[in-house]
Amino acid sequence: MNSVLLVEDDLSLIDGLEFSLQKNGFHVHVARTVKEALSVIQDQRYDLLILDLTLSDGNGFEICKKVRQSSTVPIIFLTASDEEVNIVMGLDMGGDDYITKPFKLNELISRINALLRRAKLSDSTQTELSSNGVTIKLLENRVWKNNREIELTAAEYRLLCLLMRNPNTVLTREVILDRLWDSSGSFIDNNTLSVYVCRLREKIEDDPENPTFLLTVRRLGYRWNVIK
Repeated sequence: MNSVLLVEDDLSLIDGLEFSLQKNGFHVHVARTVKEALSVIQDQRYDLLILDLTLSDGNGFEICKKVRQSSTVPIIFLTASDEEVNIVMGLDMGGDDYITKPFKLNELISRINALLRRAKLSDSTQTELSSNGVTIKLLENRVWKNNREIELTAAEYRLLCLLMRNPNTVLTREVILDRLWDSSGSFIDNNTLSVYVCRLREKIEDDPENPTFLLTVRRLGYRWNVIK
């Protein structure tokens, strides 16, 4: 049984979410403050975190930032705010998905299951990806370019892993959005994906203006071009 930590301070919402999650086979632990959440995270391992953005003593970003120092556990932000700046901030900080209130419980359950499936796939025996002088240490979530470590946001890291796992293969924008953020995630769009691609090129390409590794293919999608 997968264990979920729900960090939420709205009592009426807690009751409905807890019931729905338990009904779908999840073990649920509830925390109502940042302090309480950080305390239980230290003592127990969870398979997924659902973090409300606004809490009485802080916000879900604080929890996410602390967790990402030592864990890759899937994180969903749950909030009434749908401002783009908060959405991008949450994803860049290490969040895996973002759903706004009000929402359909079935949609939340579907997103949880999708994240858990991806987390399980990432826990494969493969520990390293390497090509074009770029190396990803999967167990450490760290990336090197020509033996120099480079810093990537969580979204950039996920995108690079997906591309390098599928070398010389055109991945359409729709496929990328579906595999990384779910096609139903309205918070992410083609423009935002283009921004992530540009940022990634700036960090891994020798000449970002004339990329040789991360190529755009007829405006349909992207390809990780392995140079022999």
